[in-house]
Amino acid sequence: MKGLFITFEGIEGCGKTTQAKLLAEELRIQDYKVLFTREPGGPRISEKIRDLLLNKEFTEMHRLTEIFLYMASRSQHTIEWILPALKKGIIVICDRYYDSTYAYQGAAREISYKDIDFINKIATGGLKPDITFVLDLPVEIGLSRVQKDVDPSKGIDRLESENINFHQKVREGFLELAKSEKERIIVLDGQDKVETIHYKIMSHISQMLKNRFKNKKMR
Repeated sequence: MKGLFITFEGIEGCGKTTQAKLLAEELRIQDYKVLFTREPGGPRISEKIRDLLLNKEFTEMHRLTEIFLYMASRSQHTIEWILPALKKGIIVICDRYYDSTYAYQGAAREISYKDIDFINKIATGGLKPDITFVLDLPVEIGLSRVQKDVDPSKGIDRLESENINFHQKVREGFLELAKSEKERIIVLDGQDKVETIHYKIMSHISQMLKNRFKNKKMR
């Protein structure tokens, strides 16, 4: 694989989307080819599945239905967008990927990690991010940010509307993942200033780019 696969994770309102976009903008300024995408979502089919997953009207959605929908979206996303981009040497920055499944459907929904491993490997073809940034902060702060920034015409989505205990389990799930994969997953303080977090991310990525591309711009 010639490209670089970077993912951002964290609880609702942690600031990961802001940081993912800032990184994409900075790398484009440096003349790197970048694909910025998100999960669930990306290509047309995956975005349609996203609409279904986050629709707050579907409160009856079973946890197994939920996880298979996420995996279906991820499979299409990986095959149609992510793998082709990486093969072309493009840097792929994804707002969430499979670590979210372990945190949300594993830690919070209590689906076994063994089962997640099995179906996720099928959905991704075994693809793993090269580096993952987890923005961590207290659940109360994250949810207050969500409420503050929510679009009044749409309101909060199905997952954002889960109770605080659910979101606490999600946070704990991310931190446990970080402990188990210290070389890949970098935990950053989501309460730091936006500029400070971005600087720390760039410090990690600059070194990776130097090692991966020998400091040559991908034009």
